[in-house]
Amino acid sequence: MAATSRTPRASQATSASPAPESPESTGSPGPAETAVPSAVGEAEGADSRLRELTEQVGALTRKNNHLASALRAARTELATLHDDVKALQAPPLAHATVLAVDATERTADVSLAGRRHRVGVGPGVIASTLAPGTDVVLNEHLVITAVAPAPRFGDVVTVKETYADSTVLVLARHDEEQVLALSEELERARPRVGDALVADLTARMAMRAVVRAEVEDLLLEEVPDVSYTDIGGLGGQIDLIRDAVELPFLHPDLYREHRLAPPRGVLLYGPPGCGKTLIAKAVAASLGQGSGQDSYFLNIKGPQLLDKYVGETERRIRVIFARAREKAAEGIPVVVFFDEMDSLFRTRGSGRSSDVETTVVPQMLAEIDGVDELDNVVVIGATNREDMIDPAILRPGRLDVKIHVARPDADGAREILATYLTEDLPLREDLVAAHGSPAAAVAALADDVVARLYTRTTATEMVELSRADGEVEILHVADLVSGAMLANIVDRAKKAAVKELVTTGARGLGAGHLEHAVVEEIVENEGLPATVHPDDWARVAGRRGAAVVSMRVLQRERAL
Repeated sequence: MAATSRTPRASQATSASPAPESPESTGSPGPAETAVPSAVGEAEGADSRLRELTEQVGALTRKNNHLASALRAARTELATLHDDVKALQAPPLAHATVLAVDATERTADVSLAGRRHRVGVGPGVIASTLAPGTDVVLNEHLVITAVAPAPRFGDVVTVKETYADSTVLVLARHDEEQVLALSEELERARPRVGDALVADLTARMAMRAVVRAEVEDLLLEEVPDVSYTDIGGLGGQIDLIRDAVELPFLHPDLYREHRLAPPRGVLLYGPPGCGKTLIAKAVAASLGQGSGQDSYFLNIKGPQLLDKYVGETERRIRVIFARAREKAAEGIPVVVFFDEMDSLFRTRGSGRSSDVETTVVPQMLAEIDGVDELDNVVVIGATNREDMIDPAILRPGRLDVKIHVARPDADGAREILATYLTEDLPLREDLVAAHGSPAAAVAALADDVVARLYTRTTATEMVELSRADGEVEILHVADLVSGAMLANIVDRAKKAAVKELVTTGARGLGAGHLEHAVVEEIVENEGLPATVHPDDWARVAGRRGAAVVSMRVLQRERAL
């Protein structure tokens, strides 16, 4: 009965559920075909969303970086502002000058606003680098925190005396004398009397040296290279000055044995251009050769020593002799040469100047009188107007020896020309052939120049002088010849020879060049005497006698 009942249900179920139709039979898409497009669309949407999210992440990252950068900048600016505020709130720092240092104790004595303090050296400063004169920075607790650059300004003082304990006596403002300590820089430099120093007067310390160009230009300190053989026509004057100067310098023992005092000074006087400066230089060079060491020649430019400020000229004279004593103390022969001496040491009360000589002359006398303490200094003066120099300077015991350097005569002119007309010059071939040798040719040229200059004819008349006693004197070219004139004549001839070589190709110096040079030199100078006072011109030119009341330049046809 049970079997009977199950069979109809199965049959019924079978009949009620028809078999599914295949896609091929119906022609419509199946479920698998429908799911593929849907998955592709979802994938594309996911990619698009991913790109959007990636872009958003990049934008947020950039924004975050920008904000971080701005934050860092703000933090830096805040720190800077904090430092600025801190600096503005900090107490002021003071500058001080170091006077002494104790590197072991790390302390230093400093001058601050004119008061002396002993302060500590901060950990950031090396105590051993501090020295007297160093500029340092102090904090509010008066501790040295840094070393500052040396100041470039200060009071200028002049050294009057130096001492062994690293101090100097100086002249400050209003000629006030003060004793100052020397900075480490000046201790090494060893300042000399007369030097100008920059000083901190509140600290009582001289900081550094300063060069006064106007003083250094007056002191031409040099080792001359001029010998007596370079000077022509002055044999007699050279013998006199060698006897007066070289003998006591080179043989001091003999002078002491004979109880002879060496001369303190020599005066060379005479017309301009006749070799006074050359003689002084040759003396200095000869002294150096005789002593086996260098000599020094202090060439003082006389007129430039004068200064409008009271006491300045005297100070410069002290500087000159202090320099001479310094060199002489080392055993070096020193010649102090005053050129144009009449401009400095005129007769006091003569009324010829502003009476500045009333103080300058006594200073010079004091310095000359002090030279006797040294064995290696000689004063040589040169002037065209010895009559204007104060007699106190010219008296024996000061400028003991007086040597007249006169104008050269004919023989002296030949000697001078021989130093300029030498055999090694390019000479005209016909000139050398005519005389047989270059030596004979240059000798003939010199003789021709001398003959033209020293012949007294109407063509060589230059100036007519009328004196107060009624005498009338006519000066010829021979009365006005000097070594400088002869040198200039030779130079003119050489320039003419060079010009002719360039323009025409003709080579060599000839007699025609020198002939034209003589005429040009005379014509160029013949009008100059009319521009000055007659008596002054005559005295400078070396003419002595009664006062010249008038002078007339003689215009002549210069066919020499």
